Amino acid sequence: QVQLVESGGGLVQPGGSLRLSCAASGITFSMYVMRWYRQAPGKERELVATISIGGGSTNYADTIKGRFTISRDNSKNTVYLQMNNLKPEDTAVYYCKANLGTVFYWGQGTQVTVSS
Repeated sequence: QVQLVESGGGLVQPGGSLRLSCAASGITFSMYVMRWYRQAPGKERELVATISIGGGSTNYADTIKGRFTISRDNSKNTVYLQMNNLKPEDTAVYYCKANLGTVFYWGQGTQVTVSS
């Protein structure tokens, strides 16, 4: 059974930081491209960051570039999203996604709320 379990969300003040984790099980994690998405209330889910299978290549949405960093530890089957200088507009449910060709799996999401 495949599971992607996100953690690390919460309430943070503007300018603060959070680190999200997504722990995978039931898949050969090192073979999967990993992505973080987010979905704010009333908005479509948007791609935030992508990391290649070995971690050597990353891509970011323009809205978070320079503030967020995606990384992975294949020995721990975990992908991370370090989020710095958070803004109220970063408030959303954050999801991780594992992708191998046409196969993909989603996590259940973790809420991030940026508010004073």
